[in-house]
Amino acid sequence: MGSFSFSKKSSSLSTFALLALFLFFSSSNAFYLPGSYMHTYTPGESIYAKVNSLTSIETELPYSYYSLPYCHPQGGIKKSAENLGELLMGDQIDNSPYRFHVNVNESLYLCTTNALNEHEVKLLKQRTHDLYQVNMILDNLPVRRFTDQNGIAIQWTGFPVGYTPTGSSEDYIINHLKFKVLVHEYEGRGAVMTTGEEGMGMIAETDDKKAGYEIVGFEVIPCSVKRDPQAMLKLNMYDKVESVSCPLELDKSQTIREQEKISFTYEVVFVKSDIRWPSRWDAYLKMEGAKVHWFSIMNSLMVIFFLAGIVFVIFLRTVRRDLTKYEELDKEAQAQMNEELSGWKLVVGDVFREPTCSKLFCVMIGDGVQITGMAVVTIIFAALGFMSPASRGMLLTGMIILYLFLGIVAGYVGVRLWRTFKGGSEGWRSLCWSIACFFPGIVFVILTVLNFILWGSKSTGAIPISLYFTLLSLWFCISVPLTLAGGFIGAQAEEIQFPVRTNQIPREIPARKYPSWLLILGAGTLPFGTLFIELFFILSSIWLGRFYYVFGFLLVVLMLLVIVCAEVSVVLTYMHLCVEDWRWWWKAFFASGSVALYVFLYSINYLVFDLRSLSGPVSATLYLGYSLIMSIAIMLSTGAIGFLVSFYFVHYLFSSVKID
Repeated sequence: MGSFSFSKKSSSLSTFALLALFLFFSSSNAFYLPGSYMHTYTPGESIYAKVNSLTSIETELPYSYYSLPYCHPQGGIKKSAENLGELLMGDQIDNSPYRFHVNVNESLYLCTTNALNEHEVKLLKQRTHDLYQVNMILDNLPVRRFTDQNGIAIQWTGFPVGYTPTGSSEDYIINHLKFKVLVHEYEGRGAVMTTGEEGMGMIAETDDKKAGYEIVGFEVIPCSVKRDPQAMLKLNMYDKVESVSCPLELDKSQTIREQEKISFTYEVVFVKSDIRWPSRWDAYLKMEGAKVHWFSIMNSLMVIFFLAGIVFVIFLRTVRRDLTKYEELDKEAQAQMNEELSGWKLVVGDVFREPTCSKLFCVMIGDGVQITGMAVVTIIFAALGFMSPASRGMLLTGMIILYLFLGIVAGYVGVRLWRTFKGGSEGWRSLCWSIACFFPGIVFVILTVLNFILWGSKSTGAIPISLYFTLLSLWFCISVPLTLAGGFIGAQAEEIQFPVRTNQIPREIPARKYPSWLLILGAGTLPFGTLFIELFFILSSIWLGRFYYVFGFLLVVLMLLVIVCAEVSVVLTYMHLCVEDWRWWWKAFFASGSVALYVFLYSINYLVFDLRSLSGPVSATLYLGYSLIMSIAIMLSTGAIGFLVSFYFVHYLFSSVKID
């Protein structure tokens, strides 16, 4: 997924500060991407590029940029301040020696390494064979490069560590970079919002008569150039060197061999552009396949209309007709009819009987409501433009903060349901602790196992112990108290009154020809058909390093998914009641929650057929671990939606039946 580095400045207090700044800036600048503000540079001003972790779609194990023998900055390596989302997503951003002077074209020397030893050669070759990419950032823009495939220009972020030409046994390192910085000329007009080196907003005065430049693009052409190390060693960092035309012949490229001394150089060209600053991310966020998204939505609408037709036919004709006929009879006729009842009317004395494992059921419903609320609010904010990719990690940070604060809703729903089952609030504190620990505990166990694997691989993706304590403190200081507060409110609220009495002796359920779980598993295919196309784009964004920013489509798909889950659970609940099966609670949950099984199977299918380049059991284990977390969250969310709608339906249905 990405590296999980840690910064000393990352604490619960800084997280809240970042969230507050994010909300403030988002509300005050509707037309800019929130979290990134215009920074104007004067001609000749020095700016430095930053470097992120080395990443690969082959292994999904990130490593530090300086784990390879690259040139170090003159003042030493300094980590950038990172928010909670960046730490968990694996953005380890460091400073670099790549220095540019605004609007000044130059070709400069950086450094020459010592003679490569066996370990360094092995490491460089391994990173080259695993297709590791170097990720650079300038003014918060990732570097882009273009390759030509069958006459089509393909855009990539980052550039490779090295390459192995077809038919060659030698590996070559990228040691010369040709940068192109696109700038837009800006005429100063009083005060403008600028950003400091760490991304903090500030007000700066500009001279009305003096032009400034905004960086609106950052591109690179990576090259391998063999230089004379003896001549290069006589130069100092940032001395001028001759420009190079790329690509070069193999005999003029730098091979990766023992005892080789590698010289690193770069050149930069500033090009004026008509792209305005608010539009500079358009090139990164442009996603192909809008027609595919619309096809997905139309496909979902067809499923919804089909299910809605079934619902209307069953409930508006069959159920309403039965109820009307029943209410028109006198008491003697009703008593006689009660003896002749069939279908769902026979389970009137058992339909609200407490389900098995009722505590676990309340816990899963509470956690499902919490996850659903987090997903809905996050996607709405993202669709409105408040989750900019320029604000790295803000999406994940927002999700975590929302999940923590929505603990109050989870506690209320879980305890209110528990009180309804038990007729009292005894044991609500224990239930609240279970709600607060259930899903976070599952995530914690899975992440811990994956973390040991990352530690064993010496990857920067491993979560440090200090970050574990940060997450635990956020959970213990925010989520647990709020869950207990919600539970207290739920314990004081009145239990939901059932419209009919429950018999003391459970009614025997008739034997069925086919097990009910087959029907439940089959029901999960309908919600899965609603989201599987969007799921492909999300998985590609996570595992293939592509940007995902079509949150408008995702919001529509989410609303359609909620409708489909509700309809599927209601239809299956009615079908089970019609065959005198009054144990509908868990069935209503898993009727829509079974979509998670298909999501996990699809993730395995994606691993086998779309991530064929993913190599090694470690990478596959990481992928499956994260996919399992996603599937469990989807199960809890969709299951809670299905149950709550089914509960309302059953309550409404039997409240219309008058039986003494």
